[in-house]
Amino acid sequence: MNARHVEQQDVARRWREQGFSCGLWVDPPGQVWADYVHEVDELVMVGEGDVEFEIEGKPHRPTPGEELVIPARARHTVRNVGLGEARWLHRYRR
Repeated sequence: MNARHVEQQDVARRWREQGFSCGLWVDPPGQVWADYVHEVDELVMVGEGDVEFEIEGKPHRPTPGEELVIPARARHTVRNVGLGEARWLHRYRR
């Protein structure tokens, strides 16, 4: 993986081998997913674009290819803060 592009298929295969699901979100500029809470840890990875993950009020801006853990029961919001489309992966333990 390079810093500008993440190969979704490679990440999905690796995550599934580790016993996790793998989903893809494709968000237009300005998309906001507000105030989510899950009962299990969630792992996210930006593939392309500029995405902000606010976890319990603290903003995180991972670079493409960097994994970020959203702890179970943590209130979180996801924002595409870039000018273009954003693609990001998320996983939960199966």
